[in-house]
Amino acid sequence: MLKVGLTGGIGAGKSEVSRLFVERGAVLIDADKIAREVVEPGTPGLAAVVEAFGREVLAPDGSLDRPKLGGIVFADAAKLAVLNSIVHPLVGARSAELEQSASGDAVVVHDVPLLAENGLAPLYDLVVVVDAGPETQLDRLVRLRGMSEEDARARMAAQATREKRLEIADVVIDNDGPLEGLAERVDAVWADLARRAREASRSQSQ
Repeated sequence: MLKVGLTGGIGAGKSEVSRLFVERGAVLIDADKIAREVVEPGTPGLAAVVEAFGREVLAPDGSLDRPKLGGIVFADAAKLAVLNSIVHPLVGARSAELEQSASGDAVVVHDVPLLAENGLAPLYDLVVVVDAGPETQLDRLVRLRGMSEEDARARMAAQATREKRLEIADVVIDNDGPLEGLAERVDAVWADLARRAREASRSQSQ
């Protein structure tokens, strides 16, 4: 098994790269998806979030009001740290369960938006960073996701700098331009990951 940490700044195109990896045979463990699951109604995670931030972060149906919570934490580093201290251990435990169910020669891709911020690089055999410049990120967030420029800049500022992400990268996938050509770049990286996974599986079975 090869454990890969996949990360990139918001708007860099990490989700598209993870989708392409899955098409090529990767086992995807999506931290964002798991982060939503661990705070669904009735979970200990949601109860802890409400205790920390109050019932105003709940929607009328009792689910988490994500835009409301996002507006609170992305403008306040201390509150974001509180939220992360609740959610991240729950995500880690669930991710470990999913990883253990993968086959011995699998390429297990952990899609982790805050990999650099939380110092998680040592958990993986290698780290793949999807890279785009800040102006490209901002354009995509405003034009494609419909965010206001102020909100987009706040979310970008809450993440690690581009330089910090690149420092931890073993492999960089450049996605600063149009999506045309991205699949070809992912193909080259995938061939290397699959080879490493096969070698790891052989060495473990000897």
